[in-house]
Amino acid sequence: MATKGEQFAGLSVAIVTPFQDGEVDYAVLGEQIEFQVAAGTNCLCPVGTTGESPTLSHDEHERVIAFVCETAAGRIKVMPGTGSNSTAEAISLTKFAEQAGADAALQVAPYYNKPTQQGFYEHYKALAEESGIPQCIYNIPGRTGKNIEPETIARLAELENIDLVKEATGSMDQASAIISSTNLTVLSGDDSLTLPLMSIGARGIISVVGNIVPQDMIALLTAFEAGDLKKAQRLHQQLFPLCRNMLGLSTNPIPVKAAMKMLGRDPGELRLPMTALTESDEALLRDTLAEYGLLEPATA
Repeated sequence: MATKGEQFAGLSVAIVTPFQDGEVDYAVLGEQIEFQVAAGTNCLCPVGTTGESPTLSHDEHERVIAFVCETAAGRIKVMPGTGSNSTAEAISLTKFAEQAGADAALQVAPYYNKPTQQGFYEHYKALAEESGIPQCIYNIPGRTGKNIEPETIARLAELENIDLVKEATGSMDQASAIISSTNLTVLSGDDSLTLPLMSIGARGIISVVGNIVPQDMIALLTAFEAGDLKKAQRLHQQLFPLCRNMLGLSTNPIPVKAAMKMLGRDPGELRLPMTALTESDEALLRDTLAEYGLLEPATA
């Protein structure tokens, strides 16, 4: 049985949405796209969790998708976030993305209203039937409030256009169940779990830290695929403090936006209810970037 969604194996980067004076900064967004193209990243994932999609208006959400697809111009794949806790809204946004030229759609599990497993199934089934592009099930119960169980994902895997899973449950057992029972391409949804998940059959990562060091994440994936486990382990250990603090110091994308600013790639402000890092966490982040070799160490 052929693996579905294999073209999305490798590094996808969940890019941030830059804001300036309350508006989307398309010039900086264009710079981000060029940065990832130059790095050799396989796919861009705009307007997801990292892209602050909950604070974008519907018009902004569509405009960002259209801009990324147009700027990418086939040089890099585009898998925008088009999910919603309203099935009709998710279908509408997914159809827009398809018409704009997106290669796939990242579909977060319906949040807040906590569907039954049958509700999840019917939601994704409707998306698969209404769209002609691959759908990536984005399972992140820590944000949505409910897990899509492996049995439900196995049922969905039988449908045309359900090709991928972004696995962000943190459960190796759940990932193992999906990998062993389906032909879906599983992508890690947690940077620090990329290598462990690859070891059980995942095929890549939708990455936050890839906003900063995409080449290093590509090197890890390439080493593992080449069978060089020692090199992959070394890269995992090197990346781990950065991965941990990108998602551990504060809610994503607060730390990654702060890090990008420190590295001279300022993505502007956050939108409420997202707020900036505290001074102490900013200092910890700066130390992490310095230890990684991305910044000069602070002088006493």
